[in-house]
Amino acid sequence: MYDNNSSTINIEPWFIPLDILMIICLIFVIIPVLIFLLIILIDRTCHTVPMMLVANSCLAQFILGSDRLVITLSALNNDLKQIQYPNSFCIVGGYLTYVSCAVLNYSFLLQALHRYIIVVYPSRLFWQRLQNQAYLIGLSWIYAFIFPIAFIFTGDITYNVDNQICQIPLRLSVQLNFVAFSVYILPIVLTLLIYWRLVRYVNEINRRSTSVNTISRAQRELKMFRRTVILLLILFVIDFPYALFMFMSFFNQAPKYHFRIAFIFIDFALACVMIALFQFTDPLKKLIMKKLSLRSETVVPVLA
Repeated sequence: MYDNNSSTINIEPWFIPLDILMIICLIFVIIPVLIFLLIILIDRTCHTVPMMLVANSCLAQFILGSDRLVITLSALNNDLKQIQYPNSFCIVGGYLTYVSCAVLNYSFLLQALHRYIIVVYPSRLFWQRLQNQAYLIGLSWIYAFIFPIAFIFTGDITYNVDNQICQIPLRLSVQLNFVAFSVYILPIVLTLLIYWRLVRYVNEINRRSTSVNTISRAQRELKMFRRTVILLLILFVIDFPYALFMFMSFFNQAPKYHFRIAFIFIDFALACVMIALFQFTDPLKKLIMKKLSLRSETVVPVLA
C-alpha cells in the first residue's frame, strides 16, 4: 500500500551517500554480532544465564541489523534507478523492524530483571534457572511478533516513496501511539523503575550491618545493571530524532525525509550498542581477547 501523502520522488544529492553510509554502518553491526553469537554458542564457559540474556540481545541486534540492511539496499537500488514502487519485501521488512526493535528493548529489560532478582531475592533460585529465563525470552519474542502483525492486514504499514521505506505514517493515530508505547516507552520505563528500586535496595543494605560479601555482591550486580541501563539509554538518546519527528507529526507535518534522517541515527545507535555490549560483557571480551592474543603469539616460520 502506498502513502497517499507522497506520489513522486525527487532524488536529492545526499540520498546515495547516506544509503552507502547506512549500509557500511549496518555491516559493521551484523558481522561482529554474528561472531559474538557463534562464540556464545560454541564456548561452554558462555553457557550461563547472564550470557544467554546477552545472546538474546545479540540475536535481536542481528535480526534488526539484517532487516535494516535489506531495506537500505532496496532504498539504494530504488534511488539509483528512481523507482517509485515498493518491492515484495517492503511491508514485511517494516513489520520486522517493529518486531526486532521491541525484542532488543525487552532483552535489556530481561537482563535488568535478572540482576534485580539475583540481588534482592538471591534465595529464590526458581527465577534464576536457565529454563525459566528461556521461557521469559520466548514470551518476549512471541509478544514482539504478535502485537504489530495486525498492522500488515489493516494496511497501516504503508510505503513512503520519499523515504523509500514501509512504516506506519507519522501522524496522530492510535496505531502509532500503541507502537511507541509497546516498543519504546514500556520497556524503558520498566527498566529504569527496576534500576531505581535496586539503587534504593543497595543503599539500604549499605546502611545496615550486613556481611561484606552481601554488600560487595550487591554493588557488583548494581554495576552490571548500570551497564544495561547505559545500553538502553544509548538507544533512547540516539533514537531521539525519530521520537522528535513523531512528536512533531502530532501537531504539524514532520520533515519530508523524516524516516531517512531518523534511521541513520537508529543504525548508528546499533553500532554504538554493539561496541558497548562488547565492552560491558566481561566474559565475552576476555574470551575474544584471549583468542586474539593466542593468534598473535603464533610464530609463522619463514622459509629460506
